[in-house]
Amino acid sequence: MNQVVLIMVTLFTISALAIILLLYFIQSKKNRHLKEVLEKLEVEKNIIDSSPIVPELDKIQKLKKNEKLDLLWKDWSERLDSIKNIQIPKITDMLLEADHSLSKMDYRTTMYDIAKLEMEIYKVRTNSEFLLNEIKEITDSEEKNRTIVTALKSRYRELYQKFLDSQNEFGTLNKAVALQFENISKRFEDFEIIMEQNEYTEVKALIGAIEEMIKHMDVVTEELPTIVLLATNLLPKRMKEITDTYTGLVRNGYPLDYLNVEYNIEEASKKISDIMDRAGILNLEDSLLELKVLNDYFDSLDTDFEKEKVARHAYEEGDKVFVIKIKKITKLVNDIFKQIDEIKSLYDLSAEDATILTQIRDSIEELNTDYKVLKDHTGNAAFAYSKLIKEMEGLNARLSTTEENLDHYLDTIGSMKDDESRARQQLEEVKVILKDAKLRLREYNLPIIPKSYYTELKEAGDALKEIVRELEKKPISIGVLNTRVDTARDLALKLFSKTQTMLRMARFAETAIVYGNRYRSIVEDLDKHLTYAESLYFKGEYQKSLETTINALNKVEPGIYEKLTGLYEEKQQAA
Repeated sequence: MNQVVLIMVTLFTISALAIILLLYFIQSKKNRHLKEVLEKLEVEKNIIDSSPIVPELDKIQKLKKNEKLDLLWKDWSERLDSIKNIQIPKITDMLLEADHSLSKMDYRTTMYDIAKLEMEIYKVRTNSEFLLNEIKEITDSEEKNRTIVTALKSRYRELYQKFLDSQNEFGTLNKAVALQFENISKRFEDFEIIMEQNEYTEVKALIGAIEEMIKHMDVVTEELPTIVLLATNLLPKRMKEITDTYTGLVRNGYPLDYLNVEYNIEEASKKISDIMDRAGILNLEDSLLELKVLNDYFDSLDTDFEKEKVARHAYEEGDKVFVIKIKKITKLVNDIFKQIDEIKSLYDLSAEDATILTQIRDSIEELNTDYKVLKDHTGNAAFAYSKLIKEMEGLNARLSTTEENLDHYLDTIGSMKDDESRARQQLEEVKVILKDAKLRLREYNLPIIPKSYYTELKEAGDALKEIVRELEKKPISIGVLNTRVDTARDLALKLFSKTQTMLRMARFAETAIVYGNRYRSIVEDLDKHLTYAESLYFKGEYQKSLETTINALNKVEPGIYEKLTGLYEEKQQAA
């Protein structure tokens, strides 16, 4: 029992020592980290304190003074004194306070002090850097500004030489451009004076002005020759060409009021005059763009003029085609209406056919009315040809549709006449077929003709008579006539085919029976089958007679059908 207690006490002691060591380690690490942070902040303070503001301020002291520079120097000195004697000492005190809190292991207060320190250091560093930059702007001014001005002078010389090489391209604005170059040259002289007098506060504005003037002259030397060329040469010529073309087209009857050419040319002249006035003081804002817009507008007028010429030609061609076609179709429809009673007496026209013809006549009358309106508009020059051509195309399209409807109607009438002629022709053909069928029956003296054959012969004859009756009717119903013709032709062909088949079967059966007679006395039962086949033959059942004979003979002489077929064909050829 004592041993267990001893073990437990030992474990508890070890655990407590481990916890104490862990806490010590954590506290030591945190203490070391905060110490490092404070050391870094102190380094930053020392960097601010060692900023080269004093040497730069001494340079200002050595420069030739003027009133503005003297005021600046005093202001900078006061701000430097505030940084050195107030703001940096304040940071030093805050560092001491934070270090004291850390030594007491008051980490919460230490971290709060560090946060305030960082904000204060940032503020003082910003003040110091801003002050140094203001001072260096003066101390470095001469070298920096002379570098800038040297580059500006180089660009100035390039632009001036470019101007001298192309003075003629500037026209009457040559003097204005030269004067502006003189103004820039004077600005460079002003720069030298300012630098000699140490007027460093004025030099920045002067250099900015020189830069803007050179940028402007860059635009002037680039755009002004083109502006002068467009405004004084190309556009006036284009305006004269457009005016001459417009006048000629109007004189030749082209309705061009919708283009407002005269008004737009007058406005263009005003715009060009305004651009040249502004160019006289080298104000080129949007001038080149405006001139190009004017040039594009005159180009578009040329396109419009050509479009009107093409439209007029197309209109006149369309007019010729329309007049020819409308006259032709009008005459044709009038002729049809003069013959309509006769057509109705010949053929059974449907109500739809009569309606179509009336609609065609109404469409033609409407087309003639619309054409007259279009010609009136053409004559008073109220509408451009580019618009009139669309109307003419519409009329021609409608006329084509009407013409197609008329062609369809004429095809219907023509089809009726063709059907009538074809019916009369096929009537004769059916007669010939029936006559031929009868003649073939007479050529071969059959013992008997089946009653069904006479029934079909009568049906074919009756169908023939129906064709004759339909052709004698006035008006003729083409639909019924075509049905009668088809029926009669089918019955006649069917009868002819049956005649052919019946004759072939009868002849073939007769040939088979004659051939089988040679075996009557030799083969048992063959006489009985042949006698039965003869009985069927004389009853008119020729196919059944043939089948009976072939079946009986095939037992005596296998393959007899092919042999008899050969004999039958030889017999037919001999006949």
